[in-house]
Amino acid sequence: MSLAMQTGYGLTARRADRVLRLSRSARHYIPRERDDGALIAAMEAHLKDNPGHGFGLLMDYALRPLGWGKTRAWRVYTALKLNLQRRGKRRLPARIRTPLEIPLSANHTWSADFMSDALWSGRRFRAFNVNDDFNRESMKIEVDTSLPSARVIRALDELVELRGAPKRLRLDNGPEFINQAPKQWAKNHGVDLIHIQPGKPTQNACIERFNRTLRTGFWTASCSPHWRRFAE
Repeated sequence: MSLAMQTGYGLTARRADRVLRLSRSARHYIPRERDDGALIAAMEAHLKDNPGHGFGLLMDYALRPLGWGKTRAWRVYTALKLNLQRRGKRRLPARIRTPLEIPLSANHTWSADFMSDALWSGRRFRAFNVNDDFNRESMKIEVDTSLPSARVIRALDELVELRGAPKRLRLDNGPEFINQAPKQWAKNHGVDLIHIQPGKPTQNACIERFNRTLRTGFWTASCSPHWRRFAE
């Protein structure tokens, strides 16, 4: 467009730009076509396995090592509306059902799960149970009022020092099991994490059966009047 060309309101284009506070280059700017397919694929692949990661962790673990810039990554991130606050439950990767098979040797497959109950005073507590699927041996019962992921990792490290690392570890989709800490622990020890499908506790039947035995055979008995008189 020529600078002397009229805008239809008796103003030149340069005068109109000055009135509207627009830069002259904006009228001549032609946006370049961008191919963000590779960047989008890298984002989707990482977020599929790590649905809880935000933009910072996405850059640190997936995009920056591949050479993607932060400005371009943020533009694509917002265009995909990944920066919007998510409501409801956390997104989980697709869980594939794994047949529940009894291993042929000890220390091959471990099962882990949480239990919760309350003391006579009403205070809640939790128990982290770890069993060996080969002989149904209870290897660890970690009990406390709070068992965050760091405490879970510490309990697993103690077992590894005594028994060695297993080949597989079967877990559910609790918040302590789906964050980054258990994944890093499994990677450091060469352990395959097997997450059961949500709402399918029978896929972790070995540890669920132990939980029932522990609850009915020990916790219930320990709260009976006969046990209290004996304890006194």
